[in-house]
Amino acid sequence: MTSSENTALSERVGHYYVADHTYVVGREKVREYARAVQDYHPAHWDEEAAAALGYSGLVAPITFTSIPAMASNRTLMEEVVVGYETYVQTEQVFEQHRPIVVGDVLQTDTELSSIRQIAGKEMITITNTFVDQHGETVHTMHTTVVGVSADEVDPGIKDAVAKVMMHDVEILSVEASAADYVKTVREGQLPPRSTAVATRTVGSRDFDQLSKGDALPEHHTALSRGDLVNYAGVAGDANPIHWDEACARMAGLPDVIAHGMLTMGLGAGVVSEWSGDPGAVSKYSVRLSAPAIVPADGRGDIAYGGKIKSLDPETRSGVVILTAKANEKKIFGMATLELRFS
Repeated sequence: MTSSENTALSERVGHYYVADHTYVVGREKVREYARAVQDYHPAHWDEEAAAALGYSGLVAPITFTSIPAMASNRTLMEEVVVGYETYVQTEQVFEQHRPIVVGDVLQTDTELSSIRQIAGKEMITITNTFVDQHGETVHTMHTTVVGVSADEVDPGIKDAVAKVMMHDVEILSVEASAADYVKTVREGQLPPRSTAVATRTVGSRDFDQLSKGDALPEHHTALSRGDLVNYAGVAGDANPIHWDEACARMAGLPDVIAHGMLTMGLGAGVVSEWSGDPGAVSKYSVRLSAPAIVPADGRGDIAYGGKIKSLDPETRSGVVILTAKANEKKIFGMATLELRFS
């Protein structure tokens, strides 16, 4: 990307819009997504188990909002953030103001919230805000990606991607989208955030039985190419670097890699199983340090672990550090979850 293109892109920070359609959270979609991230906490699968924890229906995993976000962000990535052939995710923050449950109707807002340069790379942050049918902000999601341009990778990647994408995914040209660009910005304030996470009674571990430094049990998750293809379909992530070797190598990767969001969803499930209540998490932050390679001739293995970093007796809450390694290499540079305990 040239310096003039860089300047033009920075001027687009603040671009904001509301998705054309609301997203209705369905029971089978929650189960489908939980299966895709191998999260078998009963509250995602069984209504009685969810009701026992105080939910009105099946509760969605905390990373579930990536589905409506992916659909809403498509316009931003095709028409606003232009000049790149592909993107690599680097950071993610989920703020759960209240757990999302079956029956929720979500309005998804999208904003290009920042662009910053680190080591010559453009770090692009997109903020999605989810407002429910009661007019409350229930979830906020911040996604940071690095844009990869054609001069950094095999220039043939653009044609290669176009040939393998789904038939309804239109690849826009940079020239056309730049010429037609009109900036739209937020008008007024977003609806107030739900206070449900701070006020609901959680069904997580007993705070009095926990100590700083307590270790989470190690958990191994196997990933095959089939798991990646399934997740791509469920979540709506059409990036071929997660399932097509040729495109992955053209993008400068050694092989097909697992979706960053998938590795985060797997990790969230590990913590939910340990804590006892997926809705006890108020914030989940991840900085990715390396991709998880998934070879065609075998399974990728991710080893999850962690420990309690801190505890607050006044709020009966704490911070958990989550670790993740693939092939003995750390794929999470730093991952933390803020939880409330019973």
